[in-house]
Amino acid sequence: MQSISRILLFCLIVAFCNSHSIAAKASKPNIIFVMADDMGWGQTGYRNHPVLKTPNLDAMAANGLRFERFYAGGPVCSPTRASMLTGRSHDRAGVLSHGYALRSQEKTIAQALQDAGYVTGHFGKWHLNGHRGPGVPILADDPYAPGKFGFDEWVSVSNFYDLNPIMSRSGKFEEMTGDSSEIAVAEASKFLTKHSGTGKPMFAVIWYGTPHSPFKALDDDKAAFGELNEASANHYGELVALDRSVGSLRAKLRQLNIDKNTLLVFCSDNGGLPEIKPDTVGGLRGNKGSVFEGGIRVPGIIEWPAGISPRVTTYPACVMDLFPTIADIVGLGESTMIKPIDGVSLRPLFAKEIALRQSPIGFRYAAKRALIDDQYKILTDNMNRGKFELYDITQDPNETNDLSSESPDLFSKMKQQLLAWDATVDASFQGKDYPEGKVTPPDPPSIDWFTVPGYKPFLEIWKQREEYKNQLKKATTADQNAGDKKQRKQPLK
Repeated sequence: MQSISRILLFCLIVAFCNSHSIAAKASKPNIIFVMADDMGWGQTGYRNHPVLKTPNLDAMAANGLRFERFYAGGPVCSPTRASMLTGRSHDRAGVLSHGYALRSQEKTIAQALQDAGYVTGHFGKWHLNGHRGPGVPILADDPYAPGKFGFDEWVSVSNFYDLNPIMSRSGKFEEMTGDSSEIAVAEASKFLTKHSGTGKPMFAVIWYGTPHSPFKALDDDKAAFGELNEASANHYGELVALDRSVGSLRAKLRQLNIDKNTLLVFCSDNGGLPEIKPDTVGGLRGNKGSVFEGGIRVPGIIEWPAGISPRVTTYPACVMDLFPTIADIVGLGESTMIKPIDGVSLRPLFAKEIALRQSPIGFRYAAKRALIDDQYKILTDNMNRGKFELYDITQDPNETNDLSSESPDLFSKMKQQLLAWDATVDASFQGKDYPEGKVTPPDPPSIDWFTVPGYKPFLEIWKQREEYKNQLKKATTADQNAGDKKQRKQPLK
């Protein structure tokens, strides 16, 4: 009898330890952030797009938390990337527009997860090193490379990339073959395979260059869109490949038996493009570059079988929420983030619907401003002299009925909220959030990549490449014109 009791006690102890081991493991899920480039809110099958089918995104949405109101960090690319990594409005981090560098004083989610024991990797478009122009492989000594912001491994380019790109593997240039989305996922899959058996949790960021212009799809991928104009056919063909790569990624997670405890996020960096037909934004007002819904509302899905029951939510969320959410799940300390943070933790939403968002979502881009509450949104196209408009987003998502005149009290309240938030961003931009109380080193200028000395040995070779030849031809012409002008100014002898 005593031996039976001892066996039962032993079994209970083992079960208890196992349950705590599982709970500990579940508290540190693998995390993957996947982001499209210029994909509009309406460009998915689950939104009933008239020509595009996205079976893999549809499956992910059906198995996860699908957001009807998910927002980018800003209406263009680099800003949203800065917001995703920091949990802050991009202007706070010095990333005013595309081609601005992320300040080295900022703290990123990759750095926080590194310190928490994660192995981290970045794959694809970076666009936070201050370089303008088509994506080029990032130099090993670039002071704003992914490795400087918490990524152990990276296979990255400076900006958008298309078929057969040249990419940088932690500073080593490599020519790749195939569709850009599938290349990024293939590299991320190698990273996941390499580290899945080590016992360390993994954090991977996959930033596509799709469907950003120039539009270049594989022939088979654009075949279904023969009735569209060439640009639109290639654009939608790129999205076919993007969706297929999402399927490949999810299949790899299942193959590695890590799908249950992997938190997988999919979104886009800004709204859709106006020149592409059929419509990219699902009937919303505005497009990329606008703070109307069409410029900032994007597809948003979070799949995590161990922590989320599948459903559709109307709760307004944004990329700034991702860092606070992961911090909440993993147990990252307050010191891992620069304050103020503009996002909130979405963890409570994983278990059940939340009635109200406690913190409004603010947006800045050039002179444009917007503030979104649960039900209402105030915005202006020109902060200095423009008219402010008020909309009930829940009843009027297309922003057709300006309520500023008929709801003066609400309008006044939200305008004051917007102005107060905007003032805090101004202070952040001046460096008041940092321990030094100022921006140091100063923000680097936004420059054309081909002016960087490290790329000089490659310029002559890259003139033959489709993605670079036009830009390098213009650069050569500009240099020649400058030389001719200088020569004409020489005094006659």
